[in-house]
Amino acid sequence: MADEPRAVRLLICDDHRVLTDALATVVGLDDGLELVGAPVHDAQSAIDLCAEQLPDVVLMDIELKGGMSGIEATRVIKETSPATKVIIMTGHDDDRLLVDAVEAGASGFLSKDEAAQELLSAVKSAADGEVLIDPMTLARILPQVAREREQQRGALALLNDLTDREQEILSLLAQGMRNDDIARQLYISPQTVQTHVRNILGKLRVHSKLEAVAFAVKNGTITV
Repeated sequence: MADEPRAVRLLICDDHRVLTDALATVVGLDDGLELVGAPVHDAQSAIDLCAEQLPDVVLMDIELKGGMSGIEATRVIKETSPATKVIIMTGHDDDRLLVDAVEAGASGFLSKDEAAQELLSAVKSAADGEVLIDPMTLARILPQVAREREQQRGALALLNDLTDREQEILSLLAQGMRNDDIARQLYISPQTVQTHVRNILGKLRVHSKLEAVAFAVKNGTITV
């Protein structure tokens, strides 16, 4: 007799406890699914349980309490458990959120309006490697993803054009330091700092120090 297929190991993360309890009950009635633990209700708990249990699939809400969204949690989960498939459950039809979820590594989206059995059928499909994005949505968001990646590549090229000294000064500007403070810290004249700042603004194609800092933070070269 052939071996029975292994049950799909599932984690549910949603702060609506009525929904998670209902899903957990349905999972318990399906021999093809197995919960790796009780449903969790915040992003950090999902991240911790994924690192420990390495589930096959996570059903993840977008809006979670505790300061971290389901999209941010998805990004972390995919870093710590790349084989885990994350399905985003959402009540929104917001292209910005969908693009963010795709870039975070989500395998697809499901509406919270779907019946429980349809959600769990989708879990099995995701575990088999299927992408749960309908063709019309995919056609709509992929060009946006491509545009944003191209913009980011262009931004990083501008930032990489900064000299080491200019990058150092930009980092100090991000700490809220004024030109005179930077001059004292780096043992250079305020006029030299001002020259570097002008060069930074020109290379990044921005008009102010605040814009330059925001540009670097947005593109991940400076954290604040």
